[in-house]
Amino acid sequence: MKRYLYDPIKKDLQKKMVLLSGPRQVGKTWLAKALMDEFKAPQYLNFDNMADAKIINKQSWPVQNDLLILDEIHKKQEWKKFIKGVFDTRANNQAMLITGSARLDTFRQSGKSLAGRYFPMRLNPISVRELKDSVPPDEALALLNRLGGFPEPFLSGSEMQATRWRNQYYTDLIREDILEFGRLQEVRSMRLLLELLRSRVGSPISYTSIAQDLQIAPNTVRRYIDILESLFIVFTVRPFHTNVARAILKEPKLYFYDTGFVLGGEGIRLENTCAVCLLKHVQYLQDIIGEDIDLHYIKTKDGKEVDFSLCQKGKATHLIEVKASDDSLSASLNLFAKKLPEATAIQLVQNLRREQQKDNVAIVGAGKWLAQLIA
Repeated sequence: MKRYLYDPIKKDLQKKMVLLSGPRQVGKTWLAKALMDEFKAPQYLNFDNMADAKIINKQSWPVQNDLLILDEIHKKQEWKKFIKGVFDTRANNQAMLITGSARLDTFRQSGKSLAGRYFPMRLNPISVRELKDSVPPDEALALLNRLGGFPEPFLSGSEMQATRWRNQYYTDLIREDILEFGRLQEVRSMRLLLELLRSRVGSPISYTSIAQDLQIAPNTVRRYIDILESLFIVFTVRPFHTNVARAILKEPKLYFYDTGFVLGGEGIRLENTCAVCLLKHVQYLQDIIGEDIDLHYIKTKDGKEVDFSLCQKGKATHLIEVKASDDSLSASLNLFAKKLPEATAIQLVQNLRREQQKDNVAIVGAGKWLAQLIA
């Protein structure tokens, strides 16, 4: 299927270089190669391929190429300096697409700035919205909860094939990508951390508690989670607070880009899928539209919590609670809906018999609502 960033990338390539990042095997290379059909003389080079790496290092690709795709180039030493030079000296009609499976703003940073030369875009897993034209929303949501949104396991339609893919996927991540950030002796601890986090999805992360379980320092746990974020394995959602400094100090909740890797029941897998869909929606609005929007959650000192909050320009615009089957009104959501009447309060229920409005809260089908997001 045509991925949701195809048209935005095609449009932006006419203006600047595009830096496309995202998890391994989320479809970046497939998307990049699909875009080659839009050009007369495209060139694809992957720095992980030894023959391609030689061409990249010598800059010996044909000068008439009207599209130059450099895949995994962030693994090259001083990659920013390199692509800055390539971009500044390229032919006038040559478009450039840079892709990578790590956050390109953190991987092997150099002092060179690419300011004004590129548009950043983040490719996320398949969502309910992206399947809107091919799979009914409720069915799409159920499949994403079971198989995750990465193209290969999802399109296989088989839990056995998805499990085989997943086992190899995380083995390769730990053996190859994590070593780019950490030291060899840390790999065991990071593997244990990754396994531990699978069962802590959706709960505020206690660095001290995890540190005690792994017998390492809390700051080390923070650094390891930062690495997992940089590699697009997990992402964190921080609590909403008008005082940004206070929000940063609060414990974040953690989710996996791959819902299929989450350990837990139907409810927690549903929450993870919703988190991925909401993140994708937010990042599309940030990257393509330029909106000032963020994804948060809300929690009070006495434990009242709302799963997610969409916030624009520092103000909550949506309050979102996620339930697998319970269509009774969430007391916490109802409380915050009254405290923040300007925000739209929504209770998403996967197995919902009928939609209804209770006080200021709309109780709606999760699949139907997620299908209406922008990406």
